Amino acid sequence: MKALVIGATGATGKELVEQLLVNDDYDAVSIFVRRATGKSHSKLTEHIVNFSEINQFKDLIVGDVLFSCLGTTLKDAGSKENQWKIDYDIPADFAVAAKNNEVQSFVLVSSYGASAKSSVFYSKMKGKLEDFIAALHFEQYLIYRPGPLIRENTDRLGEKISIKVIKALNVLGLFKNLKPISTSLLAEKLIIGAKELPSGKTILELKSIFNLH
Repeated sequence: MKALVIGATGATGKELVEQLLVNDDYDAVSIFVRRATGKSHSKLTEHIVNFSEINQFKDLIVGDVLFSCLGTTLKDAGSKENQWKIDYDIPADFAVAAKNNEVQSFVLVSSYGASAKSSVFYSKMKGKLEDFIAALHFEQYLIYRPGPLIRENTDRLGEKISIKVIKALNVLGLFKNLKPISTSLLAEKLIIGAKELPSGKTILELKSIFNLH
């Protein structure tokens, strides 16, 4: 199979690409990035693109499975408008192009609490994206809603602290629905889901993600 990946330079996306390249089910992996990653592999094709000009490269969005790991924080984006462009507009545009190019499976890394009806900006944005892609009717559509992500070598102090707090609460039996998951394990579960889960739309909340084998 051929995998397509957006968000390939993020914490989860990097792990996903590494695992896809050594997975025998995939003989080709295409990533779409803003700048060269410097990575080289016989299976890997790197497309350096301007994400706001998708019409210039939409014909390259051809394969069997499109994995969307794209996302940013409000702090990094600088504004809600910029965050919307990255977290919603780009995945939505890729989804449309992929559907038009007959890509069969779309695997989306969403977020815990995602809902188009949410009063929280981030959760509402993620929920609206989920619904937009669902309306395209991919043969297989997988929505992953993980809790906090454990990123290797993260330099975000707030993230480190919150992970430690949640882990401590988990030990006490609290906030199990927010159990942290490592980006490497999440990447593994993305690949398993694309292979093992049936056609149609499947939403995987945190417990379902951990239980996926």
